[in-house]
Amino acid sequence: MLQVKNIVQPRVICLIAIGANLPSQAGSVEDTLALAQELLANGDIQIMAHSRIYRTPAFPPGSGPDFVNAALKISTDLAPAKLLARLHEIEATLGRNRVRRWEARMIDLDLLSYGDMVLPNQETFLRWHDMPLSQQQTETPDALILPHPRLHERGFVLVPLLDIAPDWRHPVLGLTVTQMHVALPDGACASIEIVSPARDTRA
Repeated sequence: MLQVKNIVQPRVICLIAIGANLPSQAGSVEDTLALAQELLANGDIQIMAHSRIYRTPAFPPGSGPDFVNAALKISTDLAPAKLLARLHEIEATLGRNRVRRWEARMIDLDLLSYGDMVLPNQETFLRWHDMPLSQQQTETPDALILPHPRLHERGFVLVPLLDIAPDWRHPVLGLTVTQMHVALPDGACASIEIVSPARDTRA
């Protein structure tokens, strides 16, 4: 009899930005980040590293209270679309209702990278990468774009990533997290403050 072998999907290393600036049913913003991490960790997803937690001004300026931000390095066998759907499910569980871009929020889980994959293609990535800020505020992608097209210009993303993935190299720009951080404008990270130390995720 012909035997069908189970095909094991290889696990991929991904980077996730996590943040909040409104309390949720879990409690404070710090409590919400902690619960989001607990909900994320399951058989499909292993959390390999957690950055320190940082307090950062809301973006764009004046759009709400300060955020608390962190970054996660995970290992998963979920495909990119299924991983994104899992992140959105956790956001909904914690009370987030997506209404408009860059609003105050109870939780925000952004998929920054999926291995060295570029989605949906390099041309689309570059269009969003080069998009003026005014246009970014009104347009929303209709497909998952990876790596996140603006991670290279956001101190509140790069500073937490320095804790867990300083040598991760952008598959399009060719720059490491450390190099992208150095390339930020002077003073870009001056208002970012450490709230708590990194968590030990080892078993």
